[in-house]
Amino acid sequence: MSAHAVEANRPVAPTALNPAVDIVVPVHNEEADLEPSVRRLHSYLTQEFPFSARITIADNASTDGTWPLATRLAEELPGVRAEHLTAKGRGRALKQAWGTSDATVLAYMDVDLSTDLGALLPLVAPLLSGHSDVAIGTRLARSAQVHRGAKRELISRCYNLILHAALTTRFSDAQCGFKAIRADRAEMLLPLVEDDAWFFDTELLVLAERSGLRIHEVPVDWVDDPDSRVDLVHTALEDLRGVLRMGRGLASGALPVSELRRSFGRAGDGHTGMARQALRFGAVGVASTLAYLLLFLLLRPAVGAQAANFLALGSTAVANTAANRRWTFSVRGREGAGRHQAQGLLVFGAALALTAGSLALLHMLSAPSHALELLVLVAANLAATVLRFVALRGWVFRRAVQP
Repeated sequence: MSAHAVEANRPVAPTALNPAVDIVVPVHNEEADLEPSVRRLHSYLTQEFPFSARITIADNASTDGTWPLATRLAEELPGVRAEHLTAKGRGRALKQAWGTSDATVLAYMDVDLSTDLGALLPLVAPLLSGHSDVAIGTRLARSAQVHRGAKRELISRCYNLILHAALTTRFSDAQCGFKAIRADRAEMLLPLVEDDAWFFDTELLVLAERSGLRIHEVPVDWVDDPDSRVDLVHTALEDLRGVLRMGRGLASGALPVSELRRSFGRAGDGHTGMARQALRFGAVGVASTLAYLLLFLLLRPAVGAQAANFLALGSTAVANTAANRRWTFSVRGREGAGRHQAQGLLVFGAALALTAGSLALLHMLSAPSHALELLVLVAANLAATVLRFVALRGWVFRRAVQP
């Protein structure tokens, strides 16, 4: 990966050699939106923003006129910088731009400026004051004003529910393209972030939260870009793989969150007994959900939606109980294995009733597409996952979790 930089001589704020905030705008083939968005952001920073700031256009492997336009803007507008990467990936662009910045706070926003710029000051002010370490915009707060399609809204909520269930996260919105982090915190966390694409945000936030860093959330006004070219299905599958990878890394200790907590002066190790069990259960659940969805898609054309749901859920139930028995609740040996599987099948029955009931209700209300069926089943499986964890921990493997 190579990078080239072009920067105007004058910063946004006079006499500021090192800006307080560096706002990165990652772009790939955004020739149409780049200039009006950068000029609008630049105007806001020069006229209304009280801190010194820089705009960094991070062009990742554009094949249209984005890069020549970015260099022209950098030469023309004071406080605008442009970096070019030869490989795609939003996460890759942010790593490069943040890693070479000399600002106190590192931020980024999407080029379409979907988030109202009035939220920028509430985003970065707690970081500059030292109150918080990371700040995120959230579209899921009650006071947020969001205009986007029902499909994207459902996908976003399902994804964040998966994070809460699988990785025991507490932040509300992992995917909003409006975030900031203190540079000294980024220096410690960025080398540990593996993803170079859309999962970058989630991975960074999970590492920050597990390391004991304070995450500040800002409700935002958001207008979705109808011309977004993000492949939702591909991105969702990649995100699920990322969740599984992180769950495995956190559960095994491969991710050094305990060392990070000590480096940041945070007490504890980031895990409680129940949290560790929930994390491992979530990782098993993500793997089971992926297997379930694959089986459902394979079986549905042959046997129909309800039969495919029954067969796919049943096929993964026994393996799921066995994996949780050994890995999540640390039960070894054959003693009680038959009873555990029998109780697990009863829990499976409750999960089946929940998913089948959701599917039946969906078909009563409409003639859904396969994509909508999958979304409803994912949401129902999330609810079933919470039910399974409570039942396994409090009933099936109760003796294993008691002191």
